[in-house]
Amino acid sequence: MTQPEQGGTPPSSSSPANPPTPGRPRDASIDARSTEAVIQLLGTLPYSALTLDGVAAAAGTSKPALRRRWKSLPGVIVHTFISVLGTTPTPDTGCVHCDLVTGISNLAEAFESSPITRALPGLLSDLEKDPELRQRFLLDYFEARRATTRAVLERAVESGDIRPGIDMELTLDLLAAPLYYRAFFGHQPIDAVLAERTVLSVLNGVATVEWQRHHSL
Repeated sequence: MTQPEQGGTPPSSSSPANPPTPGRPRDASIDARSTEAVIQLLGTLPYSALTLDGVAAAAGTSKPALRRRWKSLPGVIVHTFISVLGTTPTPDTGCVHCDLVTGISNLAEAFESSPITRALPGLLSDLEKDPELRQRFLLDYFEARRATTRAVLERAVESGDIRPGIDMELTLDLLAAPLYYRAFFGHQPIDAVLAERTVLSVLNGVATVEWQRHHSL
């Protein structure tokens, strides 16, 4: 029996014959292709008809690849929703009326131009079954956009354009409600004047007398 050389290290039977190879790198293009696939499908199908298999086929990928990224169809839709509508902040130029109109107009234009809004009612229903995904949707989309509008209102309070002590959360709800209400029910168009009328209606209730004196409401 051959003995190991003095000072040498005997071979270990537990050592792997070949070192582990790194996993296959993530294909970043799948994210963009999946977004495009969802938008394409929603252009002709209701949200209830979408399937993970259908999205995978339209995106030129596999169902397991989508599951690894987003776990479920609602996960893909949340990703698409955020990708398309984004979290573009409400600008802060010091003109509360201008900034609020711009912020709502940006969102209204995205709602009007993309079929992703057709998924909103069904998506919110599905999110009730997945609290973790619902939380992600609220934080990454809803609260992110809401926070920038809140900042504009808070600075308008400091500058004296909006009355102190307003119900901030209700004011935020009032600014967004007409847009989402129309997106849900489709009873009225999401048109170019919706943002202007919404902002003026809200400011008529929360702006200071001094601000209203210098602005036509």
